[in-house]
Amino acid sequence: MQQIQGIAVSPGLAIGEALIIDNEGFRFPQHLVVPAAAENEVRRFSDALDEVAVDIQANRDSVTEQLGEQYGAIFAAHLSLLADPKLRADIEGRIRDRQYSAEYAVSRTLRSYADHFLKLDNAYLAERVHDIYDLERRLLQNLTGHRREELEHLDAPVVVLAHNLTPGETVHLNRRFVLGFATEIGGAGGHTAIVAQGMEIPAVVGIGRFLTEVSGGDTVIVDGDEGVVILRPDAETLQQYRVRLEQRREAAERLRSLRDLPAETCDGVRISLLANIEFPHETSACLDRGADGIGLYRTEFLYVGAKSEPTEEDHFQAYSEVVRAMDGRPVVIRTLDLGADKMGSIPVNVEEDRNPFLGLRSIRLALSNLQLFRPQLRAILRASALGDVRVMFPLITTLDELLRAKELLGEAMQELESAGIAFNPEIPVGIMVESPAAAILIDRFVREVDFLSIGTNDLIQYTLAVDRGNPAVNDLYQASDPAVLRLIQRTLQEADQSGVEASLCGQMSSEPTYTMLLLGLGLRRLSVAPSSIPEIKKICRKVTIPQCRAIAARALEMQRPRDIDAFLKAEQQKIESLPENGS
Repeated sequence: MQQIQGIAVSPGLAIGEALIIDNEGFRFPQHLVVPAAAENEVRRFSDALDEVAVDIQANRDSVTEQLGEQYGAIFAAHLSLLADPKLRADIEGRIRDRQYSAEYAVSRTLRSYADHFLKLDNAYLAERVHDIYDLERRLLQNLTGHRREELEHLDAPVVVLAHNLTPGETVHLNRRFVLGFATEIGGAGGHTAIVAQGMEIPAVVGIGRFLTEVSGGDTVIVDGDEGVVILRPDAETLQQYRVRLEQRREAAERLRSLRDLPAETCDGVRISLLANIEFPHETSACLDRGADGIGLYRTEFLYVGAKSEPTEEDHFQAYSEVVRAMDGRPVVIRTLDLGADKMGSIPVNVEEDRNPFLGLRSIRLALSNLQLFRPQLRAILRASALGDVRVMFPLITTLDELLRAKELLGEAMQELESAGIAFNPEIPVGIMVESPAAAILIDRFVREVDFLSIGTNDLIQYTLAVDRGNPAVNDLYQASDPAVLRLIQRTLQEADQSGVEASLCGQMSSEPTYTMLLLGLGLRRLSVAPSSIPEIKKICRKVTIPQCRAIAARALEMQRPRDIDAFLKAEQQKIESLPENGS
């Protein structure tokens, strides 16, 4: 058993077979064989070794003939590995002594070699790791009959392990069969983490190099609550986690009783709990958890992974499905937030950015690509005729950006009016407060908007100068940093004084630890992951606003994020045993 620590980004527990993307997703038909079958497995391995050697020799001869001997020599490393008697002996020993199947013995042996090479302080040997992975792939292709698993076409439950998953790849995970995932890189505020939380897939990222330590088919536990991944757990650990899994199911069932109750504090203050979504089908999860509406509809996922550019009608159909499902509840549609780590397959006018998070992204990209922006604005307006639709512009940093976006919205209204197409001419307009610039000048922005929503994922990143997807600086990415808290406090105070409705839709709002702090800072509308609604509601119904204000005041006096987090967790534990409002 091996336990490794990463970054918890999507809560929940997953127990299942490992599917490693970096070895092309092979799943082995069996891992252990009966002793009597060991010699047959050795013969299967020996035959595969001979056939792969013949293939590599053919590749070497073909390349040598076409490009010359220096290029054909590239395959010499593969052939020398195949001819190594120690490799053969190690694999055959695992089959005979441990009753491993041929596939499993190949993978475990070659991955142990790769791990050993990587640990040596030798650049040449480190480069040979790629040869080992290629040899593993070739042998597994031969042994499994070229069977491999596609992430989008799984037919059995797995835990996905990968170096990285892009937001687009995560979007297309089959939620029926992907129990959880873990990656070597990634950070707490990355968009892959956001998608995983929205899809309710337990996930741990930023683990560092670990794929050489595991083989496809190994039993793996992903603990999305604590940020822990356990490879090949022993029987006792496996049982402990199965008990925890059942306890989570029971707790979730108890929280279901809160669905139709309001998120009202013990002193009678009503809190609006809205949901963040990426896809229309998520509305069922929102309604099932008792959401008061949709506080953030991330529309860029119409583009991520798409093979063709979405039309105005594609936009309208997606939006109208959500609006109709929410049946009169508010739906805040955020315009395109493409760029940085959310680039779709649709070509847009953006050159290679050396620093994409500071480049052409979000509202900047939309204003530079009106062929994308105008159809979306028209579709949002058309959907506004069907219910309580509100439009929100992301990453606004200057007043000019906001005024230009509003101008384009006005032009879209004129086009629809001329065509006799219904829309709400009084559609509420809002912005995302995601940069220090927006928070500092919030007193000017509130004059131009009907509402605002604080996006803490980017606000933390830009305030603290920390790339939210870079694990090397992940310890600096702190939602509770005093600088971040002061910007949130200032934004909420200015919004309250101007009579502008304010909410918070970043991942911070989905973490129960921060609920009392945010209420104490003045927040009365939270937009959270659907799965977080019951737990957040439970906390709201156990506290009073004066109590929360006292907690916020104490937190604002502290200097270090870790001290603030420890204080907030202690306060959260205190209220666990308290009765709910009305109990």
